[in-house]
Parts: sequence; C-alpha cells; structure tokens
Amino acid sequence: MSGADRLLVDVPFVVFDLETSGSAPSTGAAVTEIGAVKVLGGHVIGEFQTFVNPGHYLSDFITALTGITDSMLADAPTIDQVLPTFLDFLGPGHETVLVAHNAPFDMSFMKAAAIAHEYEWPEYKVVDTARVARYVLDRDEVPNCKLSTLAPFFGSATSPTHRALDDARATVDVLHGIFERLGTHDVTTLDQLIKFKRKRARRPLD
Repeated sequence: MSGADRLLVDVPFVVFDLETSGSAPSTGAAVTEIGAVKVLGGHVIGEFQTFVNPGHYLSDFITALTGITDSMLADAPTIDQVLPTFLDFLGPGHETVLVAHNAPFDMSFMKAAAIAHEYEWPEYKVVDTARVARYVLDRDEVPNCKLSTLAPFFGSATSPTHRALDDARATVDVLHGIFERLGTHDVTTLDQLIKFKRKRARRPLD
C-alpha cells in the first residue's frame, strides 16, 4: 500500500505539542516550546524537544500555567532557527502524518511561523486526537475529550503537565488507545481513518 491507503501500522506518525506565549499567532503570541514523538507500528522511534525564544516576555499567567519562565527561554533558539531541525525530524509530507490534541491550535502556530520566516510547510495529513476521540468514545465513558481526561482513561504512563514533551508523550498513548477502538470499526488504514472521522456524527462531548 502507498499514500493514504497505507495500513496504520506502517505509517510514521509524529505526535507533537506546543507551548506558546498566548492563544493565537494573530495576537502576537509565539511558540515557547516544542515536544514531539515519532512512532511507527506502536513503537517510539524518536523524540524531539526544544525551548523556543518567542522574542518577548511571558505573562504571569503563561508562566503559572506551564512553569516556563523568561530565564528558561533567554538563551533558547528562535523559531526560525528551530524550524529546519524540526522539519527534518518530521520528515517528508508524503510519508509522515502529524498528530496533535486540538490540532488546529498547534498547526496554526507552526504554519504562521513557516510563513513568517519563508519556510515551505509540507502538506502533511493531520490527525486531531481530540476530534477522533469524540467519534469513538461516549459520555458514559468520559465526561469530555480533554487530554487530562483521556490520558488516564487510556492508561497513559505520562500525565499531561502543560509541557510540550510530556503532553506529546501522553497524546501518543491516547492515539494508540484510539487506534484500538478504531479496530472495532474495521478502521485499519490511513484512508479509512480519514474517511471515518469525516463521516461519523460528532459525539456530544466537550
């Protein structure tokens, strides 16, 4: 199989998470930390973590939420310095599938950074674990699809901490738990996964 017809077990997924200085690139917020885990066939084959200097001071709220301080970022590389290394870790767009919890948030920051610094962002397929979880879980199982709820539900060895690599590791376990559920729906290929999340009615979960 090739392309979207690949078996899920044969697809390299990069599960990533960002910490940022605010809620959206349009407000001037920027990436402060990137954490990513590459998995293939249910096994971790690589990890990536770096602080990123956002070019401005952090609010007290962000520091309280993440534990990241201005001093921790003072000597960190800027996003334009990080992007080439991170893109190399991700791999080519035709091969790698990106995964994030509430993916539109993380993708908006990465695409904005790529545009701002004139890097070509590959056309990755993207899986949002929050969205897919709503299709495979019911309210009598979990009250919502927050990462802090799904990680213990799926028995993650890592607790989400609002730190990028911890949250990426927790999302890996959530992804694999979701894949087990998808198997009961006979979803075994990337193409089936993409079609499944488009055609299933959204579950009444937060």
